[in-house]
Amino acid sequence: MSDWYEQVFRRALYPAYETHLRRRSTLSWLDAYERDQWYSPEAIAALQFQRLKALIEHCYREVPYYRRRWRELGILPEDIRSMNDYARLPVLTKADIRENFDDLQATSWRGRLLFKRTGGSTGDPLKLGYTHESYERRMAVMWRGYGWAGSRPGRRTLYLWAGAVGTPGRVQQFKDGIYNTLFARRMLNSFEMTESNLVSYADAIDRYRPAIIVGYVNPLARLAKWIVDTGRKVHRPDAVIGAAEALHPHQRDTIARAFGSPVYNTYGCREFMLIASECAHHHGLHVNADHLVLELLDTDGSRVASGPGEVAITDLSNYGMPFIRYLNGDLATASNAYSCPCGRGLPLLERVEGRVLDAIRTPDGRILPGEFFPHMLKDVPGLTRFQLVQRELHRLELSIVRGDGFDDASIAYIRRETAKVLGDEVSLDHRFVDDIPLTRSGKHRVTRSELTGA
Repeated sequence: MSDWYEQVFRRALYPAYETHLRRRSTLSWLDAYERDQWYSPEAIAALQFQRLKALIEHCYREVPYYRRRWRELGILPEDIRSMNDYARLPVLTKADIRENFDDLQATSWRGRLLFKRTGGSTGDPLKLGYTHESYERRMAVMWRGYGWAGSRPGRRTLYLWAGAVGTPGRVQQFKDGIYNTLFARRMLNSFEMTESNLVSYADAIDRYRPAIIVGYVNPLARLAKWIVDTGRKVHRPDAVIGAAEALHPHQRDTIARAFGSPVYNTYGCREFMLIASECAHHHGLHVNADHLVLELLDTDGSRVASGPGEVAITDLSNYGMPFIRYLNGDLATASNAYSCPCGRGLPLLERVEGRVLDAIRTPDGRILPGEFFPHMLKDVPGLTRFQLVQRELHRLELSIVRGDGFDDASIAYIRRETAKVLGDEVSLDHRFVDDIPLTRSGKHRVTRSELTGA
């Protein structure tokens, strides 16, 4: 497939599929979001608050959980006159959702919702409901954000992605094959990646010759490191898009060296799909503020002015099972930049730190984002893979998959650099393992905290 197919797909096949076959309004929403992004920051903030007010009024009328909770706190919809007022509303946790699943569904939407489950980075999936319109809007926002990296419907794209659990039947395999061919997509299962079969992934990229590669960050970085280490030459795509996991600077550098292409960072979660993504200026991640509300909160629930904060999200279009100030378990840092050279009025994140559960806590009360350890360990010779687990405040456990070149000096370096940051009060125990399993959602958690309350 070539440029001519992309044009035919975008102008005829995709509109026919979305509008007439599936009877969805995805393309109409995409047109609206493409327009919204160029508004001024002030205009986008006003649009966001207008949509937020309408959602809050709907929740008070139709969602039993919010009506009960807000009444307990003495809050009425008319009390929410600014974003500072909005910050008075309580946050929503995964435990709240599980305990109040039925009461979080709007009365007028009962029996008409779509449902899905999150993969759960900790192996603890969450069920959630959403409306057809919210799904169409999420798809539109995804196409807008990926479009900033040059990804478009019908453009030849290879996905290094999570494979299906179990073995799909022949009919499903046939349907998937037709769908992927129609959309000019080639899927590679990241679940099956091992050190011994990395060459097969490089070969698949050379055969398919994609314009865009989209993948889970850690499998992309793993394959890229192998390409760099072996000197293998692979097909050069126009862009590589990292998704589903935090993209650390050293991973971005390795992926860019391996593929010779610009690397774009994105941020999303299964509950809401795409939350923020980079444009070609790589000035930070543009938050889809015309589609959702993103806050960064401290441990006491107040908004952070600088440094990493816990992410709280409100989806402005899901009226069926609304999540208001939902804590999705991520840490992120806002950008100090007021605007991006691209001219979009959407606010910026400086970076996504990773999972709250991946942060390491210290005896003196600090929170160290999990990003520190991949950065510190990236240059240790012979360190193939690792996982750091904190079960006690004063002790860390490091599992290491070692290769050629890993020796006593490597361990001494790791201990020395860890002590520089965490101090002598935190001990580091290490063990050598043959492999480190992925989570159920196909991700590799390099750091994990099992502290109570973490």
